[in-house]
Amino acid sequence: MTLSIREITRRLNAGLGPTLVAGLAGAKDARISREWSKHDGPVPGPAEAKQLAFAYEQWRRVVEVEGEQVARLWFTGGNPWLGDYAPVTAIREDRFKQVNAAAQALIDDANHR
Repeated sequence: MTLSIREITRRLNAGLGPTLVAGLAGAKDARISREWSKHDGPVPGPAEAKQLAFAYEQWRRVVEVEGEQVARLWFTGGNPWLGDYAPVTAIREDRFKQVNAAAQALIDDANHR
């Protein structure tokens, strides 16, 4: 099932909060992610949509093995796989390959406990 960008934004807003979601998409307006999630709201541009979709994919992967609370902390905390930057920052910088590797490292660790 493919989710619309509005549904992806709604789910990220619920999990991470709208300010963080706007930030990971590089938006200047911290409230824009609420607008993106509305049926009649503006649509994020292609770059923002790509960041949102990627963030949601990583969110789902981490939540599946660690739960929502750990996933929130993972997204906002310094990560050694990302040079001690938070995944939110790395996503905003389009460092998708590194974020994917950092998420996989967390998942692999969780599966070996």
